[in-house]
Amino acid sequence: MDHLRPAMKCWNDLWDPITLLSFNPCATVQTKGGPHMATDLHSLFRIPGPTQADIDSFHNDGYIAYPNVFTDHAREALIEEIEGLDQVRDYVRQLPSHQGEPKAYFIRPWNDRGPYSDQLIDDPFITSLLRATIGDDYHYCHSALNIAPRGIGPLRYHQDHHHWKHENPVNLAERDKYYVQILYYLNGFSLGDRNLKVIPGSHRVAPTEDATPDRMLAGEFDAEAGRPLKEKRLELPPGSMVYINARIFHGVEPKPAGSQQPYRIFNIDIFKEAGPPHRHTQEIPAEWIARANPARKKLFLRQAYSEGCWAS
Repeated sequence: MDHLRPAMKCWNDLWDPITLLSFNPCATVQTKGGPHMATDLHSLFRIPGPTQADIDSFHNDGYIAYPNVFTDHAREALIEEIEGLDQVRDYVRQLPSHQGEPKAYFIRPWNDRGPYSDQLIDDPFITSLLRATIGDDYHYCHSALNIAPRGIGPLRYHQDHHHWKHENPVNLAERDKYYVQILYYLNGFSLGDRNLKVIPGSHRVAPTEDATPDRMLAGEFDAEAGRPLKEKRLELPPGSMVYINARIFHGVEPKPAGSQQPYRIFNIDIFKEAGPPHRHTQEIPAEWIARANPARKKLFLRQAYSEGCWAS
């Protein structure tokens, strides 16, 4: 997992310790309309921007949880877009008859976006949140889409900042820059049912090999974090979002075989502070750039990851 891989492939890495389905969701997907496509909504969200308490939570805890933050219309439209994708529809259709170990659907980057999922990239609420927490100088990094079925296993505690723990001069210079993940849970999750868990404050600990989740939870890094480091298990209703500093340790619990929810939908957009590409900084489709307004072009016009780019 420490070796580098091209950005236009999809794989599980830390997402799910499984193999992907035979119908190959890793195949490159053509974007149907491509940004910038208009919806009938000024914003997909119920609130215009973060409160000061939200901003403080991001810096102190490393994340902000927004329960039921999507409007009902936006939530339903986003689910319809995702479930309407051919590969997702094929995946969901085979779930009842699937034999053996459950397999998740996972694709990165997720370029096959309709108008509602496209709007997530620069919705007024998202733009306000990014600017309030990390400033104006940021780029769009990449996206992913994940469908987790009943019986899927856990995701261990991990960090997702892909400049950490790579002993490269570029990586060392970039470690302290922001890398933000926006996690969308359109159909939500219950405790013990593919729920997200975090270690609030763990982003304040230097990313060394000694700083493991087990040692953090044992209290060995409380002094460095300036607080007790304890596990927080989340429970969120449909239409929720979690905004995290990717340096925070986070994980996911398994989804029981008897879950009342057939599958959990999870999509993610990732933004990085301006600078060199991260390990998964994606190529932006040409049609996205062609349709982009000046503000979007600022997000998109940056170097994508490629083999050897950190050595140049």
